[in-house]
Amino acid sequence: MDLDPRAGVEPTPSAGPGSTTTVLASGAADHLAALIARSARAPCGMVHVVEGDHLKLYGSYGLETPREQIAEIPIAGTIPGLVVTSGLPLVIGDLGTDERVRELMRAGVRRRPGAYLGQPIRDETGAILGMCCAVDADPRRWSTGEISAVAEAAQVGTMLITEQLSRYEIDRQRRFLDAVLDSLHDGVTACDADGRIVLVNSRMQKLWGDTRLPRSLDEDATVAGLTDGEGDPINAEDTALFRALRGERLRGEELVLQGRGRPTRYYVIDAQPIIGPGGRTVGAVQAVQDVTRRKRAERFRTCELSVITALADAPGIEAAGPRVLEAIVRTLGWTHAELWLVDDDAGVIRSVAQWSTPAWDSDIEVPAELPYGVGLAGRAWQAGKPLWIRDVENPQSLISPETAAESQLHAALAIPVRHGLEAFGVLNVFSGSAESPDDELLALMSGIAAHIGQFVERDVVEDLQRQLVRTKNEYLALIGHELRTPLTSIGAYTELLREADAETLAADGPAMLEVIERNTTQLRHIIGELLELSALDTGHANVHLMPMDLAEVVREAVDRTREAVSGEPITIDTDLPAELVLPGDGKRLRQVLDNLLGNAVKYSPDGGHVTVTLRVSGRAAELSVSDTGIGVSPEEREKMFTGLYRTSRARDRAIPGSGLGLTLSRAVVQRHHGSVQLVEHDGPGTTVLVKLPLDAR
Repeated sequence: MDLDPRAGVEPTPSAGPGSTTTVLASGAADHLAALIARSARAPCGMVHVVEGDHLKLYGSYGLETPREQIAEIPIAGTIPGLVVTSGLPLVIGDLGTDERVRELMRAGVRRRPGAYLGQPIRDETGAILGMCCAVDADPRRWSTGEISAVAEAAQVGTMLITEQLSRYEIDRQRRFLDAVLDSLHDGVTACDADGRIVLVNSRMQKLWGDTRLPRSLDEDATVAGLTDGEGDPINAEDTALFRALRGERLRGEELVLQGRGRPTRYYVIDAQPIIGPGGRTVGAVQAVQDVTRRKRAERFRTCELSVITALADAPGIEAAGPRVLEAIVRTLGWTHAELWLVDDDAGVIRSVAQWSTPAWDSDIEVPAELPYGVGLAGRAWQAGKPLWIRDVENPQSLISPETAAESQLHAALAIPVRHGLEAFGVLNVFSGSAESPDDELLALMSGIAAHIGQFVERDVVEDLQRQLVRTKNEYLALIGHELRTPLTSIGAYTELLREADAETLAADGPAMLEVIERNTTQLRHIIGELLELSALDTGHANVHLMPMDLAEVVREAVDRTREAVSGEPITIDTDLPAELVLPGDGKRLRQVLDNLLGNAVKYSPDGGHVTVTLRVSGRAAELSVSDTGIGVSPEEREKMFTGLYRTSRARDRAIPGSGLGLTLSRAVVQRHHGSVQLVEHDGPGTTVLVKLPLDAR
């Protein structure tokens, strides 16, 4: 067939996406074109669809011209366009003699022989959708039956195009609805009247996570681990979709999804029935909003307030510990919490409080103490920064496999508790599910640890203030006495020298000057020690910490003391390692040793035995100096470090001294992050114990 329906006009570009022909399948239209050709006993049949001011070839049969050349033709100035513009059938027995074709010929259409039978295709409203035609290369007379057959084919074309357009519109609306549903922040689920799940948007699939989506409301997966806002389990028939299917309309229903091995999630649900024709319920739909972050923010505020309240009502950190941990566990949903405090002297961190949720039925064993750098608390103390463990069951989690298995705990977080720049404790919390690091939660827990640190600082300040008030008068009285005694002696002997005659001066003058010199030296020594103590307390005195051999310093101090007491009824024994290296200031520590050895000798006026021991205990070096002298009563031991304090036994025996030696020694040791104290002693005498850390801090 060689008849060109374009009427001599060049093809125009096809319409873009969304045009009518882009949504119609041509397979059925080709069958319709073949049916038209056979019904009209013609060699060629075509179906065109209106697209703007053009006609697009929708279906064809028997074309000799390549289809792409006539895929799109204008309505104006074409034979098919006559059918569309007139809205009437077009019956032409001879294209060469028909007047209507002659008019088109004047517009440039080539005259060709043949016959043409066209019918408009309308929709249900009468609007023209396109046209169909039968074409013959030879002139002929179209019979009434052939004309009726093409007219019936046009009606079939109407149904075909309308159906496919309806399908496209339904599909378009469905895609539009899916896009809207998938763009929502709420998870949407719908079921039919039998409870079968028929719609789940992408947000709902994300809320389910790795869990398989249920196919119906009867599956257990729909209720496993679900509770209402009060914590009561939800049965299958109490789920929102089930209730909506029964006719209820739900607004703002609270749900909680929890269970071991997964973090707790909080949801708010709206649900309602879907009403079909005649008022019958044909299904139900629910919208689920994840409000976990909002709930978390509320719990964060509640937790912080509870912690502050617990600290405000507690007399000290030991009493506050259990209350703080209870507040953390109850408000944040942790399973277990622990508070550890550092014992610098022993080089360990000790457990002072713990709290577990009452619903947890597994045994949680907490060691009494941990060495520096060992276990979760010890490692956090060593690192000086928060440690988050996603699952303590994993290797290298700082928790022993046995403890992890027995406790059934998973995620763990350890936060150092600081006093100034130093970590004096660690706050540990554990969860019953594995959880990845959470910056918001980490910030909250760090804030709680800071509150505990501030509480301790405030408690220390208040305690120091009380001690200051208590010791102020004692200190003034002591310093007045210690300075007044040599000044009184100096004044008295100066007055005697002034009033003495020449004979008395010659006889007693040298002895009087010796007394004045001795008291002047004592006064100068007291003032020097007071200035040194002030410099150490204010940080103005230099203390340079660097690796040094403490054993060598002890040996030198002992040798010097042995030389000083040579010929006296006193012996000095030592038990020292060959070497003990730690960070310290050798000159300052030698000053401490001289004070301790000097006291041991001085307070053994009747002779005796002095023992000096140096050893390693945990992460600390322990230096002890013991004597068999007059000793110190238990109630006076701590007072020995307050400055210018002398025991009643020393005063009774008139043993000379300023009472500042131990105070200076403690100031030096504390600058080394250590401690010094008088400890229990078997038999007569005194033992002074100094502890110094082996690691730099």
